[in-house]
Amino acid sequence: MMWDSDRHVKVKQRGSVLNMLRRLDKIRFRGHKRDDFLDLAESPNASDTECGDEVPLKIPRTLTRDSEELRDPAGPGTLIMAAGVQDFNRTEFDRLNEIKGHLEIALLEKHFLQEELRKLREETNSEMLRQELDRERQRRIELEQKVQEVLKARSEEQTAQQPPKGQAQANNGADRRSQGLCPRVQKWFYEKFGEYVEDFRFQPEESTVETEEPLSARRLTENMRRLKRGAKPVTSFVKNLSALSDWYSIYTSAIAFTVYMNAVWHGWAIPMFLFLAILRLSLNYLIARGWRIQWSIVPEVSEPVEPPKEDLTVSEKFQLVLDVAQKAQNLFGKMADILEKIKNLFMWVQPEITQKLYVALWAAFLASCFFPYRLVGLAVGLYAGIKFFLIDFIFKRCPRLRAKYDTPYIIWRSLPTDPQLKERSSATVSRRLQTASSRSYVSSAPASLNKDEDTGRFHGTKKGNFHEIFNLTENERPLPVCENGWRCCLINRDRKMPTDYIRNGVLYVTENYLCFESSKSGSSKRNKVIKLVDITDIQKYKVLSVLPGSGMGIAVSTPSTQKPLVFGAMVHRDEAFETIFSQYMKITAAAASGSDS
Repeated sequence: MMWDSDRHVKVKQRGSVLNMLRRLDKIRFRGHKRDDFLDLAESPNASDTECGDEVPLKIPRTLTRDSEELRDPAGPGTLIMAAGVQDFNRTEFDRLNEIKGHLEIALLEKHFLQEELRKLREETNSEMLRQELDRERQRRIELEQKVQEVLKARSEEQTAQQPPKGQAQANNGADRRSQGLCPRVQKWFYEKFGEYVEDFRFQPEESTVETEEPLSARRLTENMRRLKRGAKPVTSFVKNLSALSDWYSIYTSAIAFTVYMNAVWHGWAIPMFLFLAILRLSLNYLIARGWRIQWSIVPEVSEPVEPPKEDLTVSEKFQLVLDVAQKAQNLFGKMADILEKIKNLFMWVQPEITQKLYVALWAAFLASCFFPYRLVGLAVGLYAGIKFFLIDFIFKRCPRLRAKYDTPYIIWRSLPTDPQLKERSSATVSRRLQTASSRSYVSSAPASLNKDEDTGRFHGTKKGNFHEIFNLTENERPLPVCENGWRCCLINRDRKMPTDYIRNGVLYVTENYLCFESSKSGSSKRNKVIKLVDITDIQKYKVLSVLPGSGMGIAVSTPSTQKPLVFGAMVHRDEAFETIFSQYMKITAAAASGSDS
């Protein structure tokens, strides 16, 4: 019995396998067929591991015993029973493989569903939709509250306006009679005049914020060209008027002068100007229709228009922006000068000029009160014609006469701008400070000092006396124009060290020398002294060619330097250049006269 029990084949029950199959049937992929998926060999790497972790494959231990029983011919089992056991083991192994395939499909389904869920979350932003839904709910609640408040207010008004019962019964018949007439009248009135009434309804102004375009070289150039094209009719009209006043064409100016004076004398000046405006519009209409009509006193010169380049280098774009910025700077400067002069004329900045305008306005006011308008218009028209055609022609040909007797021209030239007023105020303040300091120094100076020593100490720098710093004689002092010197930087191109190449300091001019004092503390070797006689060439210099303007430097050439010395970053460059050049010419003229004698 023991031998029979050991040789007995033990078969596992199939209940657990069937339960697993039922669970896998519930999670099977429902979208596509199994054939649509990738091959199991092409499945993700995680599927094999997950499958191996979740369902470990165990080969049943009865397989070896069954094989032994099959090999043992003396066993009690028959061949048919052994074949059945082998078929059952084979089918169970197939079922395990099928379970593995189902798990692969389930993992692939999970992977694809996660990808689809992620895409759906990205496409439909649930958080934003939820916030918008909350806002709409809040808005709906507020609207409901407002509607309830309005309905409550209306109900209170209706209860307050209800008349007493006796009066309501008395007026009931009249209301019924007028009830059919009032809606008709209101409807007719609204159909006829409702549109006009809606036009007069007040609405709050909407504040619109204009979007500013970014800076672009091409856009800036195009805007300048548009401005030039738009201002061309105005500039051509002003040129024609100037040509009439200058008698550019004698016959045209004579005809215009005769027609104008006759029209003013007979009181037809206003109809004449209106007729000229109508004639100009008619000519513009014909030109717009394709007619080639061109009439101008001054012949128009067509400027060559360069086609805009598509591809520009960085340097070309930078130069283009600089050119346009320079034109815009000059244009804005002229416009600012005109507006500031007009403002200063009416604000009594110069009382003697505004007083003339004040008297002229009083005279015009009294003349308009006591004289008839026909006489006043005749006088003004005749004066304007004579001034425009005759007096201005004489003044333009004779500048000295114009500078003496042309009152409007003198007033306009003498009107200051705001920068000129600032310069005048700063100049007066500096003069007051200099006079006060000189007086205080003279009062505090010892009596034993003579005049030369006093002036020698007065012309000193921050580091000491002037002649001691530059090792000059005591009679060498800065000129009155540059007592405080000009701030600048010395650029010595002969030096290779960066510390010696550029030095910041102050430039002075004496009667015989050009002195540069370095701002760095140290020995006097950093200072520079140049004799005016040794200068071979002096000229204005522009250190950086890419910047607009004529520059802020002065180049001085001497025999001792291979390259010219440059005094750059000088704010008052023109004043310094005129002072140095005039003193240089004076010294050279004196040296030439001394050599000739």
